[in-house]
Amino acid sequence: MNQFHAICFLQTKKKFFMAILTGKKVAILTESGFEEVELTSPKKALEDAGAEVEIVSPQKEKVKAWAHGHWSIELSVDVNVGEADPKDYDALMIPGGVLNPDKMRMNDKCVEFAQHFLQEGKPVAAICHGPQLLIETGMLEGRNMTSYSSIKTDLTNAGALWSDREVIVDNGLVTSRSPEDLEAFNKKMIEEIKEGQHSPVTKTLAPTH
Repeated sequence: MNQFHAICFLQTKKKFFMAILTGKKVAILTESGFEEVELTSPKKALEDAGAEVEIVSPQKEKVKAWAHGHWSIELSVDVNVGEADPKDYDALMIPGGVLNPDKMRMNDKCVEFAQHFLQEGKPVAAICHGPQLLIETGMLEGRNMTSYSSIKTDLTNAGALWSDREVIVDNGLVTSRSPEDLEAFNKKMIEEIKEGQHSPVTKTLAPTH
């Protein structure tokens, strides 16, 4: 393969991967206090793959990130969770951060929004502390998952089968442990969204709040 053909091949390959999620709409559900890179990295990966991405939040205008032990950037909220219709989205992404999921798990609108995706078998990706929100859906019984190690017991008590791995995929549910796993997390998230809807999940546990 000469240099010209090699360049054409790489350009074609790049265009293919950029368009892999064209037509897909993804919600990033978050509160203020999310870990900055755990939102910005997946968001960029999704957009680079061609997906339309919206930030959904209980906040009305902006959400504030947390990075390196202090408050950092602010991002605009596209849709307030009270006005968002989960039927409008093909997939859900939940960033971590200690404050973020702890706030959302106490918000019925956030829990109901997340629950829709599991019920319908739509892809859900949650990293670090993000899976805490999913506990409140009562729909983790028997699901293979990982997370930041400090919430292992919470997930196990909710019926999840927890393992210490960089990324775990279970019927469209993608989970990872920390920012160090973002490369693997983003790759699997995009693969699952490309595949589309999976098998719906039946609710097995009552919410704890």
